[in-house]
Amino acid sequence: MRFIGLRLARGLLTLWFAVTVTFFLVRLLPGDPVLAVADPNMTEELRRKLLADFGLDKPLAAQYVDYLGQLLHGNLGMSFRQSVPVTTVLMERLPWTLILTGSAMVVTIALGIPLGVLAATRAKGWLDRVIQLTGVTAQSLFVPSVGIFLMYVLGVWLGWFPIGGAVDLDATGIAATVSMVHHLVLPCLSLVLIQLGGYVLTMRTTLIEALGEDYVSLARAKGVRPGTVVWKHALRNALLPTTTIAGLQLGTLVGGAVLTETIYAYPGIGRAIYEAVGQLDFPVLQGAFVLLAAAVVVANLITDVAYGILDPRVRTT
Repeated sequence: MRFIGLRLARGLLTLWFAVTVTFFLVRLLPGDPVLAVADPNMTEELRRKLLADFGLDKPLAAQYVDYLGQLLHGNLGMSFRQSVPVTTVLMERLPWTLILTGSAMVVTIALGIPLGVLAATRAKGWLDRVIQLTGVTAQSLFVPSVGIFLMYVLGVWLGWFPIGGAVDLDATGIAATVSMVHHLVLPCLSLVLIQLGGYVLTMRTTLIEALGEDYVSLARAKGVRPGTVVWKHALRNALLPTTTIAGLQLGTLVGGAVLTETIYAYPGIGRAIYEAVGQLDFPVLQGAFVLLAAAVVVANLITDVAYGILDPRVRTT
């Protein structure tokens, strides 16, 4: 409980820091947010009332204190552009981002671990070299470049997949599900290609180290089958760094999702951030960043707890 409590306190401190930085950072954006909520032709009295309703007439420090107070009550404010609660705006977008990032993470782990095991069990062979080269190359790729390349080749040139949106508007029932999966392939593949190299290379390195340990040599001396030695004995210890990578790369995955959703016009949180920047919609920007920061903090907390379960030694740190 002490181990979890310390991690939780650190997570809350991180979240507060992210909220504070986001609050002041969005106000450094060029442009006047007043233009988003006030009509240039309205009377001065009505203009002042509108600014007061959104709290834009107060000093910056007072706005910050008010925002923290509202945040503690679960209130993310009102969208300047849409005049609806930010929570409503984000909840409409959140399911799409969860589908995208969740599917990308599942596919990445499902491919990364077996490929890492394959490379480690054939260390220094031609297959290992091919997997390493592919992993290093994938890590150096830039999300927009990958997205645009896949969009052009698989979407425009070959015409296999849609290049924008999340589902056909006229699709219903099973057809809507098929359409959603069809639209998901390209943005999901873009994120998988960026993330996969880290999992593969980490899994390969840690498994090679685990296969050199004494308990593995003992298992082999007892006549345990090679497959059992790898998958049952060595893999558990080799998964420890991979578990950490999974939590840490969620932040990269979220950042990649913002760019990917923008490229493919995918209606998730990332697309909402892109639109809010152009509209200087501070509440939506702040709410989206708070939501994403909270997701990363929770993922890291789960990763720490999972690491503590896999390796009880870390509970004393």
